[in-house]
Amino acid sequence: MNLEDTLLMMPGPVPVAPRVLRAMSKPMINHRSNAFSDIYDDCRQILADVFNTKNDIFVLSGSGTAAMEAAVGCITNPEDRIIALENGKFGERFKNIAKRYGKVEPLAYEWGDSIDLGQLEEKLEEGAKAVTLVHNETSTGILNPAKEVGKLAKEYGALFIMDGVTSLGGDLVKVDEWNVDIALVGSQKCLATPPGLSAVSVSKKAFEAMDEMERMPYYLDLKAYKKSSEKTLRETPYTPAIPLFYALQEALHIIKEEGMEARIKRHCTEAAAVRAAVEAMGIEMLPNLKEHSHYSNTVSAMKAPEGVTGNDIKKDMQARGVVIAGGQDRLSGKIFRIGNMGNVQPKDILLTVAELEIVLKKRGIVSSVGAGIEAASDVLDTL
Repeated sequence: MNLEDTLLMMPGPVPVAPRVLRAMSKPMINHRSNAFSDIYDDCRQILADVFNTKNDIFVLSGSGTAAMEAAVGCITNPEDRIIALENGKFGERFKNIAKRYGKVEPLAYEWGDSIDLGQLEEKLEEGAKAVTLVHNETSTGILNPAKEVGKLAKEYGALFIMDGVTSLGGDLVKVDEWNVDIALVGSQKCLATPPGLSAVSVSKKAFEAMDEMERMPYYLDLKAYKKSSEKTLRETPYTPAIPLFYALQEALHIIKEEGMEARIKRHCTEAAAVRAAVEAMGIEMLPNLKEHSHYSNTVSAMKAPEGVTGNDIKKDMQARGVVIAGGQDRLSGKIFRIGNMGNVQPKDILLTVAELEIVLKKRGIVSSVGAGIEAASDVLDTL
């Protein structure tokens, strides 16, 4: 595979702009200096606009999973009851992390099915310290009802912890309006930065809960991050991944230049184009939607057509220079997924759809090519 001529259309890592890659080559600096403090301030300021929050924001040198563990580990005592919503791989991960810190009350559904808000309310009536939710479940391509979950959590006095790893920076997220106490994002998704960083926003209510903790994580102690961010020279408590901060700053400047409204519209339109294309090819989407759930705007998950596996399609696409994703765990072979995160452009969508049609024709799934391209093009023309 020629890495220089390969198109990444998977749900992360995503293509990284050349100017972001060049930023990583800058010389090392003292991480306890004005130079780093200025970079950190700049990143946090732009991230506040991405999160739509006035809460504190910190950047961790660790992937989205590190941020998930920080969020749960910093507010959960061993006897605390945590409601973990699960309808995909990453909801399951949140549940498994929470099990290491408190008493987990899973509210699980078939992967790809919608969350039942009535069942959540019944669980909350019994009392809970917190609720965890993956906003955009990339393993199944479903967008979960964060706004509605946040409303219920607030009504029953529970903290709301939201994984926005694959929605923040690409879809509409309103942390403050949705009553999200801890929200998190990963660098290698819609922010279009190399893997290795994550960011969290933390509410006053969440910090108050941390005051009651019997123990805290060490490296992922969010109170330590807050203390370091309030120094004269704003910094992280432990040595940061400086080249990745260079990259994050440059990627956030790209986001600022495009504007969040335009960026969200681009992501939504591109995802709609993929859905229109696969519908034209007779391929069924995976998610089982209800009133408050929607298709993801950053990744599309489709059922593999009869006679071929999702892994077959993934392999054939990779051979043609386009990297998409298959299904994870129980969905392995049953689905395939196409991402449109970060700086993916309409031409990338059209190329991916064209190659998919060719792959499916060679497999005997479709009789001709063109219907998918035409359907996608019609949607993309609205951008």
